[in-house]
Amino acid sequence: MKRCEGCFEVGRLEALGDDILLQVLDNINETRDRNSWSLVCKQFYRLESARKRKIRLLRGEMLPRILKRYRAVEHLDLSLCPQISDQCLGFVAAAAGPSLRSIDLSRLVRFSHLGLSVLAKGCENLVEIDVSYCARFGDMEAAAISNAKNLQTLKLVRCQMVSDLGLSLIAVGCRKLQDLNLKWCVGVSDLGVELVAIKCKELRSLDVSYLQITNKCIASITQLSYLETFVSVGCVCIDDKGLTLLKNGCKSLQRLDVSKCQSMSSTGIISLANGCIALQQLNLAYCIPVTNALLASFDKYDSLQSIRFDGCEISSSGLKSIGKSCKSLMELSLSKCTGVTDEGISALVGGCTGLKILDITCCRDLTDAAITAVATSCGNLSCLKMESCALVTERSLYMLGDRCPFIEVLDLTDCSVSNTGLKSISRCTGLTTLKLGLCENISNEGLTHIAAHCSNLQEIDLYRSVGIGDTGLAAFASGCPKLRMVNLSYCIGITDHGLKSLAQLEKLYNLEIRGCFLVTSAGISAIASGCKRLVELDIKRCYRVDDMGMMTVVQCCINLRQVRCFRDLKLFILCEYVYLTLFGDDLSLTVKRYGLCR
Repeated sequence: MKRCEGCFEVGRLEALGDDILLQVLDNINETRDRNSWSLVCKQFYRLESARKRKIRLLRGEMLPRILKRYRAVEHLDLSLCPQISDQCLGFVAAAAGPSLRSIDLSRLVRFSHLGLSVLAKGCENLVEIDVSYCARFGDMEAAAISNAKNLQTLKLVRCQMVSDLGLSLIAVGCRKLQDLNLKWCVGVSDLGVELVAIKCKELRSLDVSYLQITNKCIASITQLSYLETFVSVGCVCIDDKGLTLLKNGCKSLQRLDVSKCQSMSSTGIISLANGCIALQQLNLAYCIPVTNALLASFDKYDSLQSIRFDGCEISSSGLKSIGKSCKSLMELSLSKCTGVTDEGISALVGGCTGLKILDITCCRDLTDAAITAVATSCGNLSCLKMESCALVTERSLYMLGDRCPFIEVLDLTDCSVSNTGLKSISRCTGLTTLKLGLCENISNEGLTHIAAHCSNLQEIDLYRSVGIGDTGLAAFASGCPKLRMVNLSYCIGITDHGLKSLAQLEKLYNLEIRGCFLVTSAGISAIASGCKRLVELDIKRCYRVDDMGMMTVVQCCINLRQVRCFRDLKLFILCEYVYLTLFGDDLSLTVKRYGLCR
């Protein structure tokens, strides 16, 4: 039998040819499984190396070795490697060169304009750069990025040292920009935004949130023929005049976010309806009073699919108007809105039968009548957030389980939920996220129903649900193998036995057990041994966890990024592995030792 060069005998797989083997590789979704596949023989190793296009590096010192193996990498994420320097960026330019199309350098501080200049010139096909939260990124670095002539997406979130000068250099050098995010770039004014609008004619998305810009730059923005997304959250100097200017241009605008723009009124929003008829998403959260005249103007938006009114006052007649005007509505957020009643919700869903996402968080006057109407009318509902709707009972949950089988996200935090209610919603077998925080009437029995039928569950939040114990966790561990995020904070009945059950969850990456007083180092060690992918761990006020438990976590969980624990932990023995940051009586540990890549 023929042997694959340099490896053990593998039968006749090599006879299949590279094309067929690459098809096999493309059907392996898990990173860990793909890595195992590459270790079968040299042929598999070579094919996996040639096929990998996206890398998220977790150890900066491995960069040369990784890029030597994966020469066709197109997307490189270095945001978790704080030691990335100009020398590293130079190596990226030399090794990846023309194949590299996007790079993420967010939150890094050790590189300068020198490294960015080499990167931009050496990677001529670079189309996306993310330098968000890079505290030392200023005008010189912006000048370096301007050498990336083919750049299409640039994220500069909270780069507060960038001024109009730096932005103008980017505008002149990067004429092909399509997506620009300037959120919290407080050094940028009207002048910089105007120049971007004048020079970058292909812009499709522009985020100027929290900038001190005025109506002056809106006139230039309206000249962008292809603009589809405009986000101006917290731009308090833009008023109705600015919206009027926007109406006269930007005929292609599909998404508008003017939340927290408190200088605007309903008159300005109404004027938009006469121009931006292609609008699909509108965010008016914490912005203006929602009047009946405003809602009546929505009748002109034939394509409106998403509206956010968070924090606004809205009447039953207003909701009824939405139901009549917005027949194509798929998403509606009424989080923390006042004036929302059963009558209004019933009228709304009677017209918007295609609704898939509904947020009624803190709409405290709603009862079973409203939820029953939602369940009856919106059979394709996929996300329902109803935190603090305390008047809702098991009757509503029964209707949701019976009429809305496609629900994936359900938030019942601080609701009157019992085990009977959990049995009802367990019929929503596609659930991926379930939040049951502050539900004091549920117990292990209810969790068993969920675990038995909702095998696709990825996130469960049981914050302060004190009736939960180890038995419920055991049910989740066996019935929901895809769980990635688990919040058990202040579930005081949880012990080491429960954590040993959760240790079976190989995909778990976020675990919060704050205030679980019965948990000891034995339970934490079990989690560390079984949950190798753990990224974040919160053990504040778990006073029985000692240094040995923490050492096991840091040594076993090579992807660990953050640990939240208490001040009394003797951390000097961990100094090789972690950075320490004090937060009052607690500690936040950012782990320095990472894994390889994924």
